[in-house]
Amino acid sequence: MKMSNDRLIGYWLLLCCLLVFSMILLGGVTRLTQSGLSMVEWAPIMGVIPPFSEAEWLEAFKKYQAYPEYQLINKDMALSDFKRIFYVEYAHRILGRLIGIVFLIPFLFFLVARKLDGRLTVKLLLLFILGGMQGLLGWYMVQSGLIDNPRVSPYRLTAHLILAVLIFGYMLWLAFDLVRNRSAPSDDVTNPRAVKVFAWVVVAAVVVMIITGGFVAGTKAGYAFNTFPKMYDQWIPSGLWVLQPLWRNLFENIVTVQFIHRCVAFVLVILIVGFWYAIRRTQHSSIGLSSNILLLFLAVQIGLGIATLLYIVPVPLAVAHQGGALMLFSLALYVTHQLHREQRDNPRSLVESVR
Repeated sequence: MKMSNDRLIGYWLLLCCLLVFSMILLGGVTRLTQSGLSMVEWAPIMGVIPPFSEAEWLEAFKKYQAYPEYQLINKDMALSDFKRIFYVEYAHRILGRLIGIVFLIPFLFFLVARKLDGRLTVKLLLLFILGGMQGLLGWYMVQSGLIDNPRVSPYRLTAHLILAVLIFGYMLWLAFDLVRNRSAPSDDVTNPRAVKVFAWVVVAAVVVMIITGGFVAGTKAGYAFNTFPKMYDQWIPSGLWVLQPLWRNLFENIVTVQFIHRCVAFVLVILIVGFWYAIRRTQHSSIGLSSNILLLFLAVQIGLGIATLLYIVPVPLAVAHQGGALMLFSLALYVTHQLHREQRDNPRSLVESVR
């Protein structure tokens, strides 16, 4: 049976989503292994060729030695250690270029073959522009750690992370639209308007959780208060508002940053459990299954977060926790898309509300 154009384009976008997912995880590895500042030059074209000879490696190492991370933190670093962190950052940049190629070439093919309508063309062009902006933002982030303080700005790091998540989410939504465009709804049970709104609230809460997690990563707040559920022996820790002006505590004070991340996690638990219960009341079998998976993965993500904290941020657990946040975001989007599709197929469902 011949695959429709919509489905073919949708599966291509799902492949791109998988690559972006991998890119975000590799970005986490880069940060956790402190590899992000090892490549001190931004060469979008020539940067695809790594050092090969000993002389080339020594030249790259010499450039790294001119910057604060080496001078203040890694002054005893050997060339072999430099190669290790260099290759992590190199892999991160190469994957970014690969994503651009995997997106651009099929896009041009679909465009020339007239398989894209006007609206979809605009949406895909927007994705490509956002991807280019993400690359520039990544270099802007790295620049913040090449001046005086050998740490990237938590503001720039979080902006880089959240733009990647938004690109991923937008692309995933488009893929869901295209892959499922010709599917009939699984049943005729209507979806109350309030449930659809509730779904978007859950998606927004997951995004907020990821944002607060970005600041936890950027300030290295996860290396402090490695106890749960209390922060050491306090439910509400002291020192929440020691910085001036007060707003800086929300983003720079490791006590406040970690406390906010914990609070958002608790709120997210309440929201997802409430959403799961609301879905059960609709007696909708297909969305009910998806909401069950969402609830199950919430439990997994909570476990990963607690373990990452208690074991003081080991790389495998921390990367799994970051991946878990993306999975939770993907599942929340999927359930929300199911609700939208059902309501699009059955407009009368918008009339109903949760009783």
